[in-house]
Amino acid sequence: MENLISESLTADLLIVVWTIVASVIFAIIAPIVGCLFAGIDRKISARMQGRVGPPILQPYYDFRKLMSKEKSATNGSEGTYLTFALIFVFIAGGVFIQGGNILLSIFIVTLASLLFIMAAYSSRSPYAEVGASREILQVMAYEPIIMLFGVGVYFVGQSFNVGDLFMLPQPIIIFLIPVFVCFVIALIVKFRKSPFDISMSHHAHQEIVRGMTTEMSGPNLAKVEIMHWSENFLFIGWILVFFISANPVSIIIGIIVAILVYLLMIWIDNNFARVKWQSCVKWLWILGLVVCGANFIVLMVL
Repeated sequence: MENLISESLTADLLIVVWTIVASVIFAIIAPIVGCLFAGIDRKISARMQGRVGPPILQPYYDFRKLMSKEKSATNGSEGTYLTFALIFVFIAGGVFIQGGNILLSIFIVTLASLLFIMAAYSSRSPYAEVGASREILQVMAYEPIIMLFGVGVYFVGQSFNVGDLFMLPQPIIIFLIPVFVCFVIALIVKFRKSPFDISMSHHAHQEIVRGMTTEMSGPNLAKVEIMHWSENFLFIGWILVFFISANPVSIIIGIIVAILVYLLMIWIDNNFARVKWQSCVKWLWILGLVVCGANFIVLMVL
């Protein structure tokens, strides 16, 4: 009995250690790749608008300038909230890239979003509070679809672990095409793209200034940028989940589809006006409850 307990504790300790290592690796890779994605996003958006646009490394130059500024915050707790939000995003990424529980990764990202909302509320700025209120509505709108994505992974793969999907003979996208479409639409909100960028935007077309980040500056705003880049990298990884299988070619196909989805979001961002929060919640809930629900019903019948 003691040996079983000892082996269990050792296995749990190894999981914790590997999660920490994976989180550190994610914290190094994700911001770099996410920064490049942000630069490409700006460049493509500029071209679509008939402009030359900034260099691809402009997001990095902006980040470096923010880090060089003096620390300034209307509330001392703002930086603490943002720091822990960033740490939770790294942990969520670590759980994912080590092939861990996709549902746990989703929960941790949601917790990071809530900490970000608390950081916006702590500034006591009316603009930031409006943005935080809209962010809460967005979380309520897209979270059911993200959760159903995790349920769909278990429904088809019989496991929440991403690593187990590499043992499947065929990718889960074959059974979850409607869920995938709804998931991509929900990711438009997560990527903060029009028409669902109602709480804040990383482009200069926001009528409430910068929404939640209105009062954030210097290193605190730099944390927000790193968090945004890392989340984007993680979300693109979530797209791969639909395509991975025992066939190594599936990874290449997944990467190609993920890139195409990201380019599609940039196109949507530059061609659709932002909707009201009521429309955002209504459309996403209808998609999540009706389309995804119908997908699961069909799978159960078949």
